[in-house]
Amino acid sequence: MDIIGIGYLGFESPNLEAWREYAPQVLGLGLGNTPPGDPGSLYLRSDDRRHRIAFHPGPVDRIAYIGWEARGRQAFDAAVARFRDAGVALEVGNAALCETRGVRELVRFRCPAGYRHELFYAQKWTPRSFVPGRPHGGFVADERGVGHIVLMTPDYGPELEAFFIDLMGFHWYGAGAGKGRTGFFRAKLNDKTSHDIAFGHAPGMKGVQHIGLFVRSLRDLGETYDIVHKRELPMQMTLGQHSQDPHVSFYHFSPSGFAVECIHELQPWHHDGFELNPEQLSVWGHEQVGPILGPSVMPLVQYPDD
Repeated sequence: MDIIGIGYLGFESPNLEAWREYAPQVLGLGLGNTPPGDPGSLYLRSDDRRHRIAFHPGPVDRIAYIGWEARGRQAFDAAVARFRDAGVALEVGNAALCETRGVRELVRFRCPAGYRHELFYAQKWTPRSFVPGRPHGGFVADERGVGHIVLMTPDYGPELEAFFIDLMGFHWYGAGAGKGRTGFFRAKLNDKTSHDIAFGHAPGMKGVQHIGLFVRSLRDLGETYDIVHKRELPMQMTLGQHSQDPHVSFYHFSPSGFAVECIHELQPWHHDGFELNPEQLSVWGHEQVGPILGPSVMPLVQYPDD
């Protein structure tokens, strides 16, 4: 499947008002216009797309859907046919849903971990329209997508990897330096970063561990780091550089209980030609000062069915 990466993310949360202040004033994201069909939600921008992240009212903090961007209509049609041939249950988005997402067409489906995904093409955009929520040099998104997401699943079997690798055509990046069963995947057309989505095995638990957002300059990363410290927001890991990625980043917890990794690329990703097995997570920094799993990763009995 000719998939670029994550085009948008949708969350449910009872903390929309906290995000309305936190997203622009801490992260520097822009506030987007709320579609007429979804007046109670919050839409956020990181580039010239109509939106990249949406928060919808809900009883608990959780991921509602992950939107994958197909290169165009032909790639979308080919992917839909492949899903159907594989027996994947698809829900075709109606005109109202497509207008809310700002896309031409979409289909909805679930992965073996139970998370809802959407495949779309042609998201609305307006050139030179992005305005950050505070003085900020902008985000690395555009044709690359919003960033990455790491999810926890109570069941990590071979069918999960087969779904993303064999069916969706993602590249297997490896298990990384994390403990336990983990897997990192990047979309077929992503040649800029190591992963778009990753899963970790957490028996009896489910939820978002963190999302990653890329900023254009080291200054933007440093200023965000200072804002997080001045506000005394809870940290997960301090500033550091991962072993497998030539990027510098830090992790702090959002109002929804999952961590946000703010990232700046020190140099282009090096395209590993083989699977690495790093002995440590980072070459410097990234001191763990908070829990690895925030409250957004919850016991299955607390995770609402939908």
